[in-house]
Amino acid sequence: MDLRQVPIIEIKGIGAKTASLLHKVNVQSVHDLLWYVPRTYLSYPSVTPIRDVKEGDTVAVRGIVNNDLSEKKGRVLVTAFSVRDDTGSIQMVFFRQSYLKSVFVPGRRYIFYGTVKRFGYTLKMEMPEYLRDEQYEEKIKSLQPVYPLTKGLSSRLIQKSVQEVFNNFFPLKDPYDEEMLKKNNLMALSDAFRNIHFPTDEEQFLAARRRLAFDEFVTFLQNINEAKKDNTALPSNFIIRDFDICDRFEKALPFALTNAQKECFGHIKKDLGSEYAMRRLLQGDVGSGKTLVAFMAMAAVANAGFQCALMAPTEVLATQHYQALCRENEEYKLGLRPVLLTGSVTAANKRKIVEALKNGEYDCVIGTHAVFQDKVEFKNLALVITDEQHRFGVKQRESLSGKGDSPHILVMSATPIPRTLTLTLYADLQVSVMRELPNMRLPIKSCIIDASLRGNAFNFIEKEVKAGHQAYIICPMVEENEDSSLENVTSYPERLKERFGDSIRYDILHGRMKQADKNRVMEDFAAGKTDVLISTTVVEVGVDVPNATVILIENAERFGLAQLHQLRGRVGRGDAQSYCVFLDGKGQCENNERLKVLKDSNDGFVIAEEDLRLRGPGDLDGIRQSGAMNFMIADIIRDYDILMLAKVYTDNG
Repeated sequence: MDLRQVPIIEIKGIGAKTASLLHKVNVQSVHDLLWYVPRTYLSYPSVTPIRDVKEGDTVAVRGIVNNDLSEKKGRVLVTAFSVRDDTGSIQMVFFRQSYLKSVFVPGRRYIFYGTVKRFGYTLKMEMPEYLRDEQYEEKIKSLQPVYPLTKGLSSRLIQKSVQEVFNNFFPLKDPYDEEMLKKNNLMALSDAFRNIHFPTDEEQFLAARRRLAFDEFVTFLQNINEAKKDNTALPSNFIIRDFDICDRFEKALPFALTNAQKECFGHIKKDLGSEYAMRRLLQGDVGSGKTLVAFMAMAAVANAGFQCALMAPTEVLATQHYQALCRENEEYKLGLRPVLLTGSVTAANKRKIVEALKNGEYDCVIGTHAVFQDKVEFKNLALVITDEQHRFGVKQRESLSGKGDSPHILVMSATPIPRTLTLTLYADLQVSVMRELPNMRLPIKSCIIDASLRGNAFNFIEKEVKAGHQAYIICPMVEENEDSSLENVTSYPERLKERFGDSIRYDILHGRMKQADKNRVMEDFAAGKTDVLISTTVVEVGVDVPNATVILIENAERFGLAQLHQLRGRVGRGDAQSYCVFLDGKGQCENNERLKVLKDSNDGFVIAEEDLRLRGPGDLDGIRQSGAMNFMIADIIRDYDILMLAKVYTDNG
């Protein structure tokens, strides 16, 4: 049975409401649910006597419910009572849960698990998990998964649904035989899914993770190999040798191109004029000027009478590219006819754009995945550019190139990776690397702090805002969930309001917002109508606001080095000195070797090599780190050895 074809609503216990919540986190099928892996795990401790608990401890206590349950009805309903054991008592507090007065019977014993807080002389737990003895014994037997959530979803609900999948759809048919698995030290597929969701210990978790990462790499490399076969020395139908418009464009610029830009554009010119279609990766660090090189290539192709398409991973970035191309087209009189095609374009306008592209009225289209939909046709598509290549699958890129008659392909990435990985992951492409930054770019100054110095960071942001600049604050979560130690975008404005009142204008941005709202927020920030943008990593890719000079990254220890480097690249895009503050939520600033790499270097390629050196084989605190290549579990840096194993398998298979 192909679990990709089984909708999640067929899982016992999932109704239409729960299914719609799971759809919000891109879980549509049983297959998707199995691959919706936990972001971390809880290890439940042995029970602690109440007299031994201290403020700040996350503990389990076993106690008898006292006869003092009370409810206070104000803005929020508060239910409180105390529990006791032979050594002392502690208070339990719950919010908005009126049914609890019928759950907790005085004299009955429960185990409460949560973080201890102090209010005056009283120790309390707020919103603890509560279980009977036999339930807690089951919890202790394995690590408990904590999933990425959206409002209305709970880890407990996902755990229950995954268990139903195990009960009704397992065992799975394994694509590899026992001999192959044993030879390569790989866990069976069914066991891997059981141990990625409910590992009994860290050893089982690592074995499960290794197997599933291997499967992801094999699928990815098979796609790469297919693309490589398809792309081998394809004859070019669009030989372009007139680059006068590019020379005029370059001479009119108010700055000189870097040597790296000139060299890489030289590679592109040679490819475009060759008898074979271009298949090239343009890899450059954040802010190295890749987009300008891409625009020059587009100008040459359009000037020759052909069409080109630039595909970006988000509407925010696509819109930004479109606006930049329009400005340069007008200012430097390039004679281009550009159009923007994204998912939020109205149906009526989309029909007009599609028809105009088919007739050749537009020679440059910039957009998102909407560009490679079936209805979109071109008259003479000669150049396909994908920005931030790691956000697209190989199949998506090939889908767009299939709309032309073997067009030239240029893929761009601002995610520096070690050369050994480049040769593996982009085996179907020629590679051009831009390591040089424009002269007017000042190196970003970076520092690492802990939560006790957050106030100092706010003071510095205030100083920069008063000087006429803007700032980003990055949070790892959209909204508050079971892991209260992580900062979230939704409630963060309360911090700023408490600190700044109305003296600073701020807005929020995250991936679950409607596209129109995301566009409005970014347009306001780019126009200077907002001083501080509080965002998730949705701003990681390509957003360009030269007036932003500070970025504060909360819970920086939660991100991979490549992602942190990308985030830092949102500032330093103008001529003013810019700053990045990494806030280590675990307070391990002096001992965080990974963050020190970022503090000491702005070179993404150096950072990538160090990331490869520092990564361990995996850990329980955050399964996915780099976010590259759209893998759910695999990480091209941390799992280098598994990637090489998968490469040997696919090369021999």
